Amino acid sequence: MRADPSGPALPQIQEAAQRYSENARHKLAGLINEGGPHGLPFARWMHTALYDPQTGYYAGAPLKFGDTTAAAGSALQGDFVTAPELTPWFGRSLARQVSPILAHLGTPHILEFGAGSGALAEHLLQALLPDFPELRYYILDISPDLTQRQQQRLAPFGDSVQWLRSLPSGFTGCVIANEVLDAMPVSLFEWGQDEQIYELHVVNKQPQRTPAPTAQTAPDNQSSPHFDFVRVPANAVLDRAVRARMPALPGYRSEINLQGESWVTGMGQWLKQGVALLIDYGFPGHEYYHPQRSQGTLMCHLLHHAHSQVLLFPGIQDITAHVDFTAMADAALAGGLDVLGYTSQARFLLNCDLLQILTSLDPEDTVRYAREIGPVQKLLSEAEMGELFKVLAIGKNADMDLVGFATGDRRHRL
Repeated sequence: MRADPSGPALPQIQEAAQRYSENARHKLAGLINEGGPHGLPFARWMHTALYDPQTGYYAGAPLKFGDTTAAAGSALQGDFVTAPELTPWFGRSLARQVSPILAHLGTPHILEFGAGSGALAEHLLQALLPDFPELRYYILDISPDLTQRQQQRLAPFGDSVQWLRSLPSGFTGCVIANEVLDAMPVSLFEWGQDEQIYELHVVNKQPQRTPAPTAQTAPDNQSSPHFDFVRVPANAVLDRAVRARMPALPGYRSEINLQGESWVTGMGQWLKQGVALLIDYGFPGHEYYHPQRSQGTLMCHLLHHAHSQVLLFPGIQDITAHVDFTAMADAALAGGLDVLGYTSQARFLLNCDLLQILTSLDPEDTVRYAREIGPVQKLLSEAEMGELFKVLAIGKNADMDLVGFATGDRRHRL
């Protein structure tokens, strides 16, 4: 997790992106100087790197999501591809779960957090509007760049889509958060040899001279601020949280998403009636803090390269951590919510009749059939997204069976 330019080969960065990242470095360096000798807790550093209005990753103009409509053989666009970008069959399957939720509640309202390019909203609206003509689709996204893209993409749906600037005071309907929790800032911790828990902070460091960048390495402007980690004794909140999840393992480093847990608990205040579907990659707690996962799960995504050099390119690379679904389920219960289901993405989509709706494809049209089926296999494959991604359903005042968890419900493993 150290910013070591001699690490794995990274892609070439365009000049405009380099300048944007340099501005982010200077912004972060200034905050670190204001923070004193111990610098910034990593959670605050990560928040600024991702969400600062002027220099954050989600505020910048560079394309973030992959363009699955690009011509065959052309370079991949963006930094990563999410399931809705990969194929519309994801949203069409998800609609098979959302539809009975809306029908049960009698209120055809959906609230999506972090709607990305708007692909999932588009696919859900296409699938649901015929049965729910009064559907209202609300989006809450803190990225001005992505909000603009969503508004352009979803313009054909008119007043059916509305954008919120803040959490509702009360909401009834279906809540969707696809790959939202993984992008929330996390606290980094490390067990010391003395069984004390330390929090990792970020400090400025003097740049080190490195060989000139080549076609195999990303340029790293040595005149810009550089960063490093230091250990600081954890505060009482973080100390208690770590000790409650795992035994002492000297040298063990990982992360805790306290902000994500607070967000889930807070849902109990504004969700008056409904079901929330939280879709992300992660594990139950006993797998998350397994002794063999001794360096945590923090990762970066830059031009479709995944790497662990989290301090290297602030402002132009995504930073994520896997989700501890046990912690999220506990947070839901603490907020007065019910835990309604937990399973793998593959099992959830199969329960939602993904294979049945694929029968609308004509296998005799071999070119289109192969083009449509390939991404679906990635959604379901245990070696790719099918097992790594999970779906957690939480809710309030929603006494109903959820089809997405009809078989393979894993709540007993949380």
